[in-house]
Amino acid sequence: MINEIGFVGLGSMGQPMVLNLLKAGYKVKVFNRTPEKTNEVVLAGAEKVERLSDVASPGGIVITMVSNDQALEEVVMGPNGFGEKLGEGGIHLSMSTVSPDTSRKLAAYHKKYNGLYVASPVFGRPAAAAAQQLTILTSGVKEAKERVKPVQEALSQRIFDIGEEPGNANVLKLGGNFMIMAAMEAMAETFNLAEKNGIDRKLAAQVYGSSIFDCTIYNGYGQMIAKKEFEPAGFQLSLGLKDCNLVLNEANATKTPMPLANLLHNRLLASAAKEREHQDWAALTRISMEEAGLE
Repeated sequence: MINEIGFVGLGSMGQPMVLNLLKAGYKVKVFNRTPEKTNEVVLAGAEKVERLSDVASPGGIVITMVSNDQALEEVVMGPNGFGEKLGEGGIHLSMSTVSPDTSRKLAAYHKKYNGLYVASPVFGRPAAAAAQQLTILTSGVKEAKERVKPVQEALSQRIFDIGEEPGNANVLKLGGNFMIMAAMEAMAETFNLAEKNGIDRKLAAQVYGSSIFDCTIYNGYGQMIAKKEFEPAGFQLSLGLKDCNLVLNEANATKTPMPLANLLHNRLLASAAKEREHQDWAALTRISMEEAGLE
């Protein structure tokens, strides 16, 4: 059993994930482009490395949790990337939300060095990461998935195997994020209708969230949308726009009409134009409120 893991990306999701790996008994080497973000996990026992490539041990495991496709490609294949050093038998466990094509590209890159790639995006906000309540989607070579499963179990409440094609987990992750955005827009329009009829938005959220839509998304985001509270951001709107672009790119590539995704893209783009990128992505619903004359 490999008990040493490299970890790249100490943002709001990466930090609690590293803390859980440490609690599970793993030795963790960490790297982040903003070094200060490693302070908390170093105090908890992680080892900070100064050079990105030093996060990898030949034949070991490196987890990435970075913001977008470009950042992911850079940390793997860039001038000081860890990909080549990870080498034969090494596994790159990619937990970022990226395009299926990026996963396929990186799987081919690691194969050149006899390494392995497992796409492993997650559902869950930072609080879920801290509580080991993430849901993990995983796709890649069976042998690699078996080796990283104990690591995934230390971070999550459930793991779904989406097959061996490396991009499959990313397809379902993007589809899930699209469904969250669609739910947020539906809640906003419904709560607007209630408010325009003199009904408390928060009461509307309570009615739906405790009956026909009693689930994490409607309860969590429903409260934010009902109260019109979008800070602090658990997941920034700029990242939601990135994910919506990825959804539409995949829809275009596979000739899959997604008219609702286009509407959501316009909501997100308009929100970014109003300089709301750093608010929670639920702030996309402010456009609907403005159109209804409620903000």
